[in-house]
Amino acid sequence: MSKTHWNTVYETKAPDAVSWYAPHLAESLIYVERTGAGKAASIIDVGGGESTLVDDLIAAGYTQVTVLDISDKALDVCRGRLAERAAQANWLAADVLEHRFAARSIDVWHDRAVFHFLTDPVQRDAYVRQVMHALKPGGFAIVGAFGPEGPTQCSGLPVERYSPEGLHQEFGGRFRLLDHGLSMHRTPWGAAQQFVYCFCRLEQ
Repeated sequence: MSKTHWNTVYETKAPDAVSWYAPHLAESLIYVERTGAGKAASIIDVGGGESTLVDDLIAAGYTQVTVLDISDKALDVCRGRLAERAAQANWLAADVLEHRFAARSIDVWHDRAVFHFLTDPVQRDAYVRQVMHALKPGGFAIVGAFGPEGPTQCSGLPVERYSPEGLHQEFGGRFRLLDHGLSMHRTPWGAAQQFVYCFCRLEQ
C-alpha cells in the first residue's frame, strides 16, 4: 500500500470523480444493520477515505465510528464535508497492514474496496491477521471486493477479483459466512463494476 499513490489520487480528483464513488453505500449500511450491533458498537471503516458511510452511520446514531485510510488527504476531505459532525467520529491515517490495533476492540469491521488491492498473498495473510486480532469474538466482518467479472485494474493498480466462495476462503474457517451477494456498482461516468460482499462472523 502506497501513501504517496493514494494522496496523489485524492489530491488530483474530486470526491465524486473516482470510480468507487457512491452517494450512499446502501449495501454496506444494510449489512451493518444486520449485525444487530447496538449504537455504541465499535465500527471501523477500513479504507473509508472520502466515503459517505461515516456520514450515514453518524446520522443513524452510531457513536463509536472510526474511519481508517492510508491517505490523510482523503480523511481531510471527509472531515471537511462533515464539518462539526467530524468530532463524532475517530480518524486514523494509517496503513491497515501495519497499524497496531488494540486486541478485541472492534465489533464491526467494514471494508468496501481495500482488500482487492492486496495482490500479494503475504499482504492478504497480514490483513486477515489484523482482522482476527482486532475483532471481538463474535464480531462481524463486512468485506466488499471486485467480483469475478469486475475490473482487473483500479486507479492504475492491479486488483484481485473474487467469487463469494473465494473471498470467504481468504479469511478461513473461523469466519462463519452469514451471507454474501453480488452487485453492480455504477461509476460516476456510467461504467459497471461488479462487486462481491461477504458478511462473516468471527467464531468465539
